[in-house]
Amino acid sequence: MPAMVCTPKRLPRDLWVTAAKTAVDINPTNHPPLHRLTGLVAGFEPTAERIAVVTTKFWRTNGVRLTVGFLDNPPADLRARILAHMNAWSARINATFVESNVEAKVRIARGDTGYWSYLGTDILSIASGEPTMNLQGFTMNTPESEFHRVVRHETGHTLGCPHEHMRRELVEKIDPDKAIEFFGATQGWSPDEVRQQVLTPLDESSLLGTSHTDPDSIMCYQIPGTITKDGNPIIGGLDIDELDYQFMASIYPKPEAPETLKAALSQAESERDTLIKAFGIVARAR
Repeated sequence: MPAMVCTPKRLPRDLWVTAAKTAVDINPTNHPPLHRLTGLVAGFEPTAERIAVVTTKFWRTNGVRLTVGFLDNPPADLRARILAHMNAWSARINATFVESNVEAKVRIARGDTGYWSYLGTDILSIASGEPTMNLQGFTMNTPESEFHRVVRHETGHTLGCPHEHMRRELVEKIDPDKAIEFFGATQGWSPDEVRQQVLTPLDESSLLGTSHTDPDSIMCYQIPGTITKDGNPIIGGLDIDELDYQFMASIYPKPEAPETLKAALSQAESERDTLIKAFGIVARAR
């Protein structure tokens, strides 16, 4: 049976504009490049709603610490395991997830609505007490590979990452009719849901992401060859890969460690002394 895949949540339409404003207030680089959009997208009209649609949802770049709450009181070992996988991103980026019982920003449920998460700062628009992420059926008996594939993927959404497979380069590899049949049968999605989740490419003119399409990204679905035009599968990511880390480190860079700064200063002083000596030799030669 095909693995269950993620369905990222989208805010109700009446919240789009206010949520976009919140995103830009938190991180001004979330504002879309309107000059590029008007130049590249025929007939683009920069209405508040259209701007909201293409606004990214990353948190502040000087580091983010998000509190995490669990809505259905799972056991302590499961909470710790989920948090550990969420913090797998923290190995290379300046972002941390910590458990809290008081007004947690990230709120995790395990209901029967699949795997999903709201995108980045959009979680701030979700009513208190409502989930911002769902990990259907996760228990301590869930295979470790699923914690890697699912928890780390949904955490990527919480950090602001869209789906990598929605890059135009990958979307164009997919046969629409076969995709609608496949995801209808395996995920229970309607044709409109398949078009939204799989067949509508991200707007490349506003996309902030890795410089090249990464079919091995943790943010990419596993797309079987039976629904691609050339019969070759899009492998999809089973864990955070190097390009994922590199891109997210550019969004949330870790501060320079004191030892690194000290080493850099020492090297600069050494190079300065070398130049002074070289200049002195030149001066005497004259």
